[in-house]
Amino acid sequence: MVVLFRADQPDQKVMKMAKSLDAEMAAIEAEERKLVERRKAHQQKVRDTAVGTVEKAGLLKLPLDRLERLMKAVKTLGVDEVEKRLQASA
Repeated sequence: MVVLFRADQPDQKVMKMAKSLDAEMAAIEAEERKLVERRKAHQQKVRDTAVGTVEKAGLLKLPLDRLERLMKAVKTLGVDEVEKRLQASA
């Protein structure tokens, strides 16, 4: 028995494998979307925790102009330099 292969009719195994590969890619993409959402949620938690820490330190109770001056100094000097100076004076 001779089986002729026609280029316009793909083999059933090839079709099944292609569908399987497509399904696997769809699953991978769904996992990637879930990871992106988890990263965003984690970043928001970290940010909320940081704001909570600043609030506990009393910085959010400062008048806005004082807080702006303080943040400008931190930006100008850099966090490491500010931390070093604060530790030296403590």
